[in-house]
Parts: sequence; C-alpha cells; structure tokens
Amino acid sequence: MMPDTHDSFVSQEKFDEMVKELEHLKTVRRTEIAENLEYARSLGDLSENAEYQEARDLQAATEERIKKLEEFVKHTKIVTDGKKKNEVGFGSKVSIRKEGSAETHEYTLVGSEEVDMRVKKLSHLSPLGAALMGKKKGDVFTFETPAGKQTYLIEKVS
Repeated sequence: MMPDTHDSFVSQEKFDEMVKELEHLKTVRRTEIAENLEYARSLGDLSENAEYQEARDLQAATEERIKKLEEFVKHTKIVTDGKKKNEVGFGSKVSIRKEGSAETHEYTLVGSEEVDMRVKKLSHLSPLGAALMGKKKGDVFTFETPAGKQTYLIEKVS
C-alpha cells in the first residue's frame, strides 16, 4: 500500500479520536478476535467451519483498518486554531450567500477526514472550500460548479 503523496490535515479532536480507535483495535479488538478464532478452531473441521471463516474475515478487516489508521496517524498534521481574524482558514465557520439570493448557508472548513455535509463540515480541498480559503468578510468570490460558475458573498467568518 503506497502512502499518500500529501499529508492529511485534521483537528486535534479528530486526531485524538483516530488514535483512540487505533489503540482499541490493537488491544481489545485483537483479543476478542483471537478468542473467536480459538473458539471456532475448537469446533473442528476448519474447511467447512463458518464461524472460523467469519473470524478470519473479521481479523483481516481489523488488521487492514489498523494499517490505515497507523498510516493516518503517521502522515497527519494537526491544525490548531492559528486562524487570522476574519480570514477564512482551516476550522473557520463561514456564512455565505449566493448572488441574487436572500438565503445564507453556513459551513465549517475541515480536513478531508472530517467532512460531513449533514452537519455542514466542508473540505478545505473541495471546490467551494478552496475558493473560500484566505477570503474575508464582505469578499465576493466565484467558483466553478457542475451547473457553471457561481458567485457568492461572504457574510460572516468566525
């Protein structure tokens, strides 16, 4: 598995969450899987033993997740709140309004590992996120969407 050519950026909170998951998988989960394998082996013929195959599949998936998390922890940069006042950056909450509309939308700019559009967490690498980076309250900006160029006004940065 080749490591990413670029590092990921996450908040301290997300980094801590991933480290906690990694530790849980390496200690508690590995022990549970070993016990499941031991039990399944005790049932006899391994070639037709569904419990054994299931435990092996779970073990493989867990080891793959551990490898992914280890790479993540190794290649991730934690972004602290080093934002400039009123300038859009990593971790900023931004309220924007589309040109000709009265409706505002609020987003928080996050790293790609933290994206969750259900709670309006937008990647700083997405077209909209990238267009917002470095802008200030009152700035008008345009970015490309599948529907064509869109123009927005930044109403608030926090």
